[in-house]
Amino acid sequence: MVAGRRITHDVESPNPFDMSGDSLTARAAVDEHGVIIEWSEGARRLLGYSSAQVIGRPAADLLDEEISAEAMRRLRTLPRWTGTVRLRHQDGHGVEARLLAHHQREDDSAPHWLVLSPLAGSGAAEDPKELAAWSFYQASCCSMHAYDTDLRLRQANHYAERALNLTEAEMRGLRHAELVVHPEFDRVEQCMARVLETGEPQDVEVRVQVAGEIRKQAWSLSLYPIRDEGGELRGVGLSAHDMTEQYWAQKRLQLLNDAGARIGSTLSVARTAQELADVAVPEFADFATIDLLPDVERAEAAPSGDAMPGPTAEGSFVLRRVAQQSVLPGIAEAVLRPGEVDGYAANSPTAECLATGRAVLHAEFAPDSADWSVGHPGREESVRAFGIHSAMAVPLTARGHTLGVAVFLRHERPESFSEGDLLLAEEITARAAVCIDNARRYTRERETALALQRALLPQRLPVQPAVEAAFRYLPTDTLAGVGGDWFDLIPLSGARVALVVGDVVGHGVQASAIMGRLRTAVRTLADIDLPPDELLTHLDDLVIRLSADTDMDGASHSDQAAEMAAGLGATCLYAVYDPVSRVCAVASAGHPVPAVVSSGGAVDFLDVPAGPPLGLGGLPFETTEVTLPEGSLLVLYTDGLVESREQDIDEGTARLRSALASPATSLDDLCDTVLARVPPEHPADDIALLIARTQALDPRHVVTWGLPADPAVVARARKLVTAQLDAWNVQEASFVAELVVSELVTNAIRHAEPPIELRLLKGRHLICEVSDASSTAPHLRRARTYDEGGRGLLLVAQLSRGWGTRHNGTGKTIWAELALDSPESSPPATSTQNRP
Repeated sequence: MVAGRRITHDVESPNPFDMSGDSLTARAAVDEHGVIIEWSEGARRLLGYSSAQVIGRPAADLLDEEISAEAMRRLRTLPRWTGTVRLRHQDGHGVEARLLAHHQREDDSAPHWLVLSPLAGSGAAEDPKELAAWSFYQASCCSMHAYDTDLRLRQANHYAERALNLTEAEMRGLRHAELVVHPEFDRVEQCMARVLETGEPQDVEVRVQVAGEIRKQAWSLSLYPIRDEGGELRGVGLSAHDMTEQYWAQKRLQLLNDAGARIGSTLSVARTAQELADVAVPEFADFATIDLLPDVERAEAAPSGDAMPGPTAEGSFVLRRVAQQSVLPGIAEAVLRPGEVDGYAANSPTAECLATGRAVLHAEFAPDSADWSVGHPGREESVRAFGIHSAMAVPLTARGHTLGVAVFLRHERPESFSEGDLLLAEEITARAAVCIDNARRYTRERETALALQRALLPQRLPVQPAVEAAFRYLPTDTLAGVGGDWFDLIPLSGARVALVVGDVVGHGVQASAIMGRLRTAVRTLADIDLPPDELLTHLDDLVIRLSADTDMDGASHSDQAAEMAAGLGATCLYAVYDPVSRVCAVASAGHPVPAVVSSGGAVDFLDVPAGPPLGLGGLPFETTEVTLPEGSLLVLYTDGLVESREQDIDEGTARLRSALASPATSLDDLCDTVLARVPPEHPADDIALLIARTQALDPRHVVTWGLPADPAVVARARKLVTAQLDAWNVQEASFVAELVVSELVTNAIRHAEPPIELRLLKGRHLICEVSDASSTAPHLRRARTYDEGGRGLLLVAQLSRGWGTRHNGTGKTIWAELALDSPESSPPATSTQNRP
């Protein structure tokens, strides 16, 4: 025994090479340390040692030659090794042994080497050539042929005889193209000639219908040169594998993919039904009919209750023909025209399908045994006249309601429908049923979504001094339905304005609801004066929370908007324009970049980092700042304007550039020009367009003073404000302005850090701003009777139209907006961020 090592005896270890009772192979196992851990009876016969004599000993003791340390190190890295080694027999003489060693690492056991060596007499007693001949003829997995250099068949196995319905004697001496007269066999023979010419193997795939088969077969052929022992080319070998089942399975998959692309391209019930019939014929049916319940084409929802429609007293059903298709010209089998109503007997496949709610397959359909005559007397006659021999009836069921039935028939093809055909028919019929039901519901849902959008989007833009703006919103009229595009214009403190445009992924009422949530969130975040990149970061977090909104049990939250947001996202572009500095700060969350039109008509697109779409999380957004001359046009839009199936985004962007360069008398006219010239005739997505002409405040209406952090400067600040208001001829605001400025400057001196700056802006209203280097924001509170402070901000809130705090890279700014009229007429502020 060797301490710390696994020692076993004559127990065969379970492994893929183990054959119980086999003594014609010497088999041993050696662990990673080179110690023998297993020893077979065959190994004893080879070297004479019993298992008790060798297990636990180093395997190197059995070698009759020296092996270098370098060779042993290389051996550890190999997955397998083979070669001849001289071993030492128990009686001392050397034994030349062919070894095959496998490095075992697959299972949970310790890694080891499995060493194998064939013993004398382990080879087959028969002639190997005779064994090869038996293998050739009896191969059950492929068709095998041998051709001479004249490409004449010399041998073919039993599988080839069955595949071609010819015996080897009947085929011998014929060329491959003569076995079956078909272009595919000619092509194979050309490839065989290429093998003789080049000596290189060839792979060929053929699809052919041979005599005695009712459907086309698919074969994968391997052509290879046959050489004698001297290497001389003596002929061509052919090995053919039957791929028929895989071929037809692939055809069914292609048909299913085709159905997904072709069915449901419109919102017409009749058109969708016709698309189903067109997909089925001639791919797997010779004749197809689509019949619906008479009231299915109405727009209202399907009736509640049981999904199965009720039959008549006799068990028959009345249906309306909506679509049909045939391999015959003029759809000769049909006895009804689309739009006609007819009855179906209780024992017909159609009635059986509707009565049970399950697909019906009559693989071997006997027309004489079924009564189709209820309703139209010519139906039974047509079935017999055209020799319809196989039928399938599949219910059109969507959302628990049966809408009608699709019937598929064969009379030209000799093969009957199979279970695979039935599964395929059920798949494409289910897809069509959903599309038909969607068409009925579409109009009602679209009207609801449009009403919701009108309620959530701004109907007019607020009046503010920063920009003059115009907008357009164009909802799409496609199968996808109304989308979640939105826009907004939000007045900010300091006479600034935020311009927003966004796009929610998805369509319909739910997308509109999420759009409303995001628009509200943007207005709320804008109200606290966040920079564009920070605002988008908070908005990104909101979309992520909506996606992960679950209840305490882990089930989806009942909030429909949260359910819609799951797995979805949105894009957004947020821009802030300051009319004082004329600087526009822009950040994008995966949204198309805005265009800028100069006063001279030059059009450029801002170089704004794209940023990730909302809802991904963990990725940063970047703010880009650009100075816009007064009178510039800032154009924000959603991707539906410049991108569609009919044009890529580069083409759409070029068309937008051309439209914006056209002269226009007003912003409204420019909006109309853009919508007329840029998008395709039938946009695939909603379009939101917001165009703003930048304005600049008169420098004479902006004044700034730097103040020292000294309480004595408060009186000086009041005098500066009074003098400036006298210069602006708005003396009526002096009293309130002095009080507000006094409180704001006092708070900055007591609680903040220098430098302190006072700024006044005169527009429609008077804005007082005090900036400092502290990032701590003040909070409104109600002072108690004996408190010495706590009344300043309350006084500011009562005297101003609105007040608040905004942060920047160097500190913060506290602002208050005052009405330029008597104090009594100004409404009191109701919150710390109250703005019109």
